Amino acid sequence: MEAVAKLRNYPTSPRRMRLLADEIRGVEVEKALALLEHHPQHSATPLYKLLKSAINNWEQKNEGKSAADAALVVKTIFVDGARTLKRMLPAPQGRAYRLRKRSNHVTIIVDTKTVKA
Repeated sequence: MEAVAKLRNYPTSPRRMRLLADEIRGVEVEKALALLEHHPQHSATPLYKLLKSAINNWEQKNEGKSAADAALVVKTIFVDGARTLKRMLPAPQGRAYRLRKRSNHVTIIVDTKTVKA
């Protein structure tokens, strides 16, 4: 039984967040947590918290089971673009440059590892 956790409107560009998401896709949960905990990129912290939330959601759905015994895997993770704040930046000769402050939505789906027979 899978569990979902979502992070909405996080103020980092989707491209930067996808770099981390690609690293933990398909990886066991314990290994992904260790990777995110020690990753230098600043967007690793909200992904770490989001993964912990997905694990807790899975434990609540499956009463009595712990995530450590179940061999959970990050089944799906995807990053979508969210709202973009448009600002103006002063430029030479009275002009202005457009500054786009991007944000993103992240969705994580955690499930038990399926064994192929």
